Amino acid sequence: MHVKTWALFSNNPKSKIQNRKWAGVFAVALICAVGGVAAEAQQTTKMARMGFLGAKFPSTESARIEAFRQGLRELRYIEGKNILIEYRWAEGKLDRLPELAA
Repeated sequence: MHVKTWALFSNNPKSKIQNRKWAGVFAVALICAVGGVAAEAQQTTKMARMGFLGAKFPSTESARIEAFRQGLRELRYIEGKNILIEYRWAEGKLDRLPELAA
């Protein structure tokens, strides 16, 4: 009478190869599952967005822009890291401001 033992405890070389194959499949599945969770955890949060409307030219307002950025830094907003600022300039044409704001 032949008693079939569980493949894990078998002396059969084919069983050992099958066990390694299943262990490899399990390892790959586990890595994919854990890797997917790690990738989700590393996603950045939404960045704040702000618009800056200037009535003049950027070149004439550089000191004011730098003061604006400094004020944001004091509030711990750093452009490009946790806040995005979109600049729009009317270039002296004040009638363009509503269009730029839209």
